Amino acid sequence: MRSTPPPPQLQVVAVVGPTAAGKSDLGVELARRLGGEVVNADSMQLYRGMDIGTAKLAEDERGGVPHHLLDVWDVRETASVAEYQRAARVEIDRLLAAGRLPVLVGGSGLYVRAAVDRMEFPGTDPEVRAALEEELARGGSGPLHERLAAADPAAAAAILPSNGRRIVRALEVIAITGKPFTAQLPGSDEEQSVYRTLQIGVDVARPELDARITTRVDRMWEAGLPDEVRRLEQAGLREGRTASRALGYQQLLAAFSGAYDEETAREETVRTTRRFARRQDTWFRRDGRVHWLSGAAADRAQLPERAWELVRDALGR
Repeated sequence: MRSTPPPPQLQVVAVVGPTAAGKSDLGVELARRLGGEVVNADSMQLYRGMDIGTAKLAEDERGGVPHHLLDVWDVRETASVAEYQRAARVEIDRLLAAGRLPVLVGGSGLYVRAAVDRMEFPGTDPEVRAALEEELARGGSGPLHERLAAADPAAAAAILPSNGRRIVRALEVIAITGKPFTAQLPGSDEEQSVYRTLQIGVDVARPELDARITTRVDRMWEAGLPDEVRRLEQAGLREGRTASRALGYQQLLAAFSGAYDEETAREETVRTTRRFARRQDTWFRRDGRVHWLSGAAADRAQLPERAWELVRDALGR
């Protein structure tokens, strides 16, 4: 009987970290060097037409590297981590079978974990969900977030008080399982991994990251984000429970409804994006498997080489 060859030492490279840290460019460079392909792990980049506000790389910015799981969902669809998990693993398995190394890139921490770790997602209970959504519509997300904080402080700390959709889901899971929402998440040890994954975190100090976020939002406005949101509004963006809450899109929809002007929408986008980036950073810092590299401007030129050294070590080269 022929012996089975040993499995490769590395199956997935994941480039993670907060928004505006420089993940997309690093992912392209690593995929190019590896002869690999990029698999998106940014929840909002899965939506068709949400290009400017999600900083989705244009075709000419992808360096000829194939990208997968972009432009998958209509803006009216509600995001599903379980659905993403199935799609991501199909892509990862397909690429591995073809001898191509998948490079997972994104700042949606739960999506990254869903792709590479052992996670099972509880089903849904229509009655429980409907009751929670009625409470959300009637009283806003604040009271529900307070309830979540009492039931599962760790989940409440990880979910923005304004993110009614995720708060509802966390409370629904608690009601269905009788366990904290965070109990559904895997630990950070290797036994939880589905694939042998190297996670590279791009680290940028808060003052520089805040400045980058301001610059990025300004450029989004200059590139026509208000027009993009108007087009998507015509395509049903307001109907989408997930897409309508995306950073920048939510603020512009509020401006179009008369809540404030577009300049205030821009300022609110900067403020909420900075806060979101801090939460992203906190999420990934909890996972001891992430290898952090400086993505600061002073170290940007060296970042690809330092990341490549980590990849080569993981490959045993």
